[in-house]
Amino acid sequence: MKVIGVGVGRTGTYSLKLALERLGLRPCHHMEEVIHNPPVHVPLWSAALQGRADWAAIYRDYASAVDWPTAGFFRELNTIYPTAKFVLTHRSSESWI
Repeated sequence: MKVIGVGVGRTGTYSLKLALERLGLRPCHHMEEVIHNPPVHVPLWSAALQGRADWAAIYRDYASAVDWPTAGFFRELNTIYPTAKFVLTHRSSESWI
């Protein structure tokens, strides 16, 4: 894992995903991965929520990750991937609304 985006949805995470992939950090894990393949991803993320994360399985074949559920685990991911670069995207409340 080279780059981990820790911003929540609607803060430019999809644009960041596209940029990372264009820069060669592909594929990039995004919430859409979970939506497109729930039989694989939902059990892995459910285990992570219960404190039994298998990060190697979750991010197998991914060079980067952004959005949920990744953003919710930034502390754990910082420990697991200490050399990864973390990118925090944010947006003002006014523009988000």
